Amino acid sequence: MATFLYRLAAACHRRRKAVLALWLALLIALGGLAAGFSGKTSDEFRVPGTEAQTALDRIAHTLPEYANASGQVVFAAPEGETLTTPERRTAIQAAAQAVGRAPGVAGVHEPFASEAVSKDGRIAFAQVVFDKKLRDLGQGPRDAVRDAAGPARKAGLQVEFGGDAYTPTVQVEGGEAIGVGVAVLVLLITFGSLVAAGMPMAGALVGVGVGMAALLALTGAFDIISTAPVLALMIGMAVGIDYALFIVSRHRQNLAEGMPPAEAAARANGTAGSAVVFAGATVVVALAGLAVAGVPFLTVMGLAAAGAVVVAMLVAVTLLPALLGFAGHSVNRLRVPGLRPPAAGSSGRTAAGERWGRLVVRHPVVVLLACLVGVGAMAVPVKDLRLGLPGGGSYARDTTARTAYDLVSEGFGQGFNGPLIAVVDVSRAPRPDQAVQLVTQRLAGLHGVVTPLPPSFDASRTVAAIPVIPAGGPDSKVTADLVSDIRAQRGKLREAGVDLKVSGTTAGNIDVSKKLGDALPPFLLVIAGISVVLLALAFRSVLVPVKAVVGFLLSVAAAMGAVVAVYQWGWLNEVIPVPRTGPVVSFLPILLIGVLFGLAMDYELFLVSRMKEERAHGAPPRAAVVSGFGNGARVVTAAALIMISVFGSFAFGHDPIVQPIGLALAVGVIVDAFVVRMALVPAVMALLGRAAWWFPSFLERVVPHVDMEGEKLAARLAAAPGRQDGEESAADAPSPLPERRGAGR
Repeated sequence: MATFLYRLAAACHRRRKAVLALWLALLIALGGLAAGFSGKTSDEFRVPGTEAQTALDRIAHTLPEYANASGQVVFAAPEGETLTTPERRTAIQAAAQAVGRAPGVAGVHEPFASEAVSKDGRIAFAQVVFDKKLRDLGQGPRDAVRDAAGPARKAGLQVEFGGDAYTPTVQVEGGEAIGVGVAVLVLLITFGSLVAAGMPMAGALVGVGVGMAALLALTGAFDIISTAPVLALMIGMAVGIDYALFIVSRHRQNLAEGMPPAEAAARANGTAGSAVVFAGATVVVALAGLAVAGVPFLTVMGLAAAGAVVVAMLVAVTLLPALLGFAGHSVNRLRVPGLRPPAAGSSGRTAAGERWGRLVVRHPVVVLLACLVGVGAMAVPVKDLRLGLPGGGSYARDTTARTAYDLVSEGFGQGFNGPLIAVVDVSRAPRPDQAVQLVTQRLAGLHGVVTPLPPSFDASRTVAAIPVIPAGGPDSKVTADLVSDIRAQRGKLREAGVDLKVSGTTAGNIDVSKKLGDALPPFLLVIAGISVVLLALAFRSVLVPVKAVVGFLLSVAAAMGAVVAVYQWGWLNEVIPVPRTGPVVSFLPILLIGVLFGLAMDYELFLVSRMKEERAHGAPPRAAVVSGFGNGARVVTAAALIMISVFGSFAFGHDPIVQPIGLALAVGVIVDAFVVRMALVPAVMALLGRAAWWFPSFLERVVPHVDMEGEKLAARLAAAPGRQDGEESAADAPSPLPERRGAGR
């Protein structure tokens, strides 16, 4: 792989104008496709095969009011006043009638006719049913309902909109610009040069542009969840900068050792580029592995993020060498005053890293115990982990969805924000109407039920839907327990010829959370197994992969502990704007495992590969740890800070899905880079000594060799004939691309 990447970089360096033109042409073409063919992303977290979804599909055509999109128009009088005055009552009735005539509305329940008025008369709501399912509902009908509520506003009433149809769409709020700004600052401090710092940023921007344009172009033809583009942007920007950072750092080191620019770029691609490809491949495998959960929207998220990583890798090993070709010897120019790091390749460059490495190697047991105690303390909150999906109450207080949720909760109770739907099939019951009445009575007697509402029958009167108002909110444990209790009734009811299922948005979210929770252990085992195999392949060691997996699991536990502490316990709410504490987003743990696995392997590869290189050159085990750590510490620190800044910027947004993902990834990188890889790894490597590189002889014979650090490449170049300095020039390297006379010269 190192030899191929060396030749690829040499070709891209020579034909830099063509390479740059190809990437820009691809960016423009995909941008045009995105503009012409992009469609609407989905906000539905649907999982086919769950009980709630199966029941909803069962009544989709016979009782469409329960399967189609719905919303609430909430009316509120000023504090201390009521809605029951003749003028206000007339205004609400006029608004409800106008809503019923709005395009896309199938029906509306006027508050006074349906008795949806609070006991104190201050709050009321009209239930709106649209004529399309949520995934097919455009913005037009939503806006039409908003406009139709004008008479109530003119009467001086507060009008808010809630329910599924008015759940805010996941979107980027612009705070990530701060993260990118911090990343630029880190690059400037690391390189001390505007030109060198600009290389990773330029490559990352092109990569993110290509990846996002391609993804948006697919939204017109495929059902893509709205969180997928945000996740792809988050991951693509972070790894795009990091991968380029590793290669540019090695390129500058090669220049400092006296190599010409073309050779320096090719060598950097063959060495650091090999690690980039290997690490990127692990990220892609982990993200694509999210399909193991069997949850379609999670699979889409994983594939979207994996695509962004693939683009970032391709940019790093093709476009970046071309950009380095344009820069030539000027890559270190345009120095920033006051930011002059030690020259690449000098002994001072790694002084701080080597000092820390020596300290860890001298006291490995103390460092190891300190790491385990610290990470263990961070992981304690995981014991209270509860999974769920956000509802209207999870959004920022200034959104209409949150205001509507709070008003309904105040006037009627939280359960009215997420009613359950009991779907009853009485086709085998001798007396269908009496069977439905029996189910209604059973439901009314369950703990946690406020009241069942009157049932709705299909045309054959063999299937009925009974709305059930729970005492708890949509994401409360009380409601989750109630769903289990209702489903526990089906055994007795089946004897009476009744088939009972629980559906509705709330029950659907509960089913999705349970399915994702059940998928977590097998997915974790798959990821751990992949990690052991890949690292054994890379390092030809048994204990190094085991150590890496244990460190990765510690990072995941610490990150999830931080999420529980912030989003369930309410810690740091004065710093992180959490609109409302509650369950953790149900797909966050499995997503965190997939993403953090790849990122953790990045740091493991770049640090331990340097230790392996020093060991291969004859250094004693502890000296190899110190020297290898010192060589990689600076660039890994910079890479981690960039990741943290990009992910952390998303944690200060207001979206209840994106925000905890950003926090979890930021904390995960902090722990993995600065605790696990910078402290625990060198401590364990020092304790293991020579045993760290033990590899059974039978595996030695069957496991293929992966030239991670370009050792075979270096030997081949040193043995190349006709070179006085013993090296083959990158200009003479065979190109993996079709040659064109005079190209790039």
